[in-house]
Amino acid sequence: MTNHKQPINNNQSRVALVIQYLGTHFYGWQRQPHHRSVQEEIEKVLSEVHQKPVTLYGAGRTDSGVHAAAQVAHFNTTLPIPAHRWAALLNSRLPKDILIRATAAVPSDWHARFSAIWRRYRYTIYTDALPNLFVRPFSWHYYQAPLSESLIQEALEPLIGKHHLAAFHRANSGRSHSWVDVMVAECYREEPFIHIEIQANGFLYGMVRLLVGMLVQVGRGKLHPQDFTEIWVNQRREQVKYAAPARGLCLLRVGYPNSPFPPEIWFDTQPKFLLPTITA
Repeated sequence: MTNHKQPINNNQSRVALVIQYLGTHFYGWQRQPHHRSVQEEIEKVLSEVHQKPVTLYGAGRTDSGVHAAAQVAHFNTTLPIPAHRWAALLNSRLPKDILIRATAAVPSDWHARFSAIWRRYRYTIYTDALPNLFVRPFSWHYYQAPLSESLIQEALEPLIGKHHLAAFHRANSGRSHSWVDVMVAECYREEPFIHIEIQANGFLYGMVRLLVGMLVQVGRGKLHPQDFTEIWVNQRREQVKYAAPARGLCLLRVGYPNSPFPPEIWFDTQPKFLLPTITA
């Protein structure tokens, strides 16, 4: 297990960041060989500025192609740069698909991952029959059949609470267990979009995309909400066959007991599309 009590000397300070990124051309958050990652892009700039390697610690690891509206991270620095100035400095050097919304000083024992108490994701489904280029990068265009948001909501309600969700846990995860404490699980429609939001203390590898893949079957009427519940309660992983596309998923925000940032920086910063209604 990672020791989150990172050594920090008297000459160091700790800086927290709120980060937005378009996940389309990233192989996820986490640094890895031979693939482009968000963590590596920001670490490259930090290391150039410090003229030595700098490690960035994130609140969570988004998968390949997944977006973030308010990812949170931190790093340690010995440079005499005021904490709030780091955002502008980094944005001037980062690629255009990453944006630092704000930076702030945090105590030496504050940790982007281990101090967080929940994460919230939003999945967006676009249900209009006509394709739309401008919503394509941020939604799953699902028009093959009508979807009932009320059936999806009915299926989501039993998820509230602490459950063993191995049915929605993809292989190759380093996590040793599949227990998740789900605080919010809701589905709502804003024509022609259906939004599914899940808030939990943590997420399993591929969890939300596997959930949404099954929930669409519920919304179509092909799977009863009670049958959906029985699948995950009885850990029938073999019946969870399809994952929703990554492009519809966004890490919406991360919660802390005492956030170092005001709500306007992180609370709900993924814009929603509002398509016009044409009347005769």
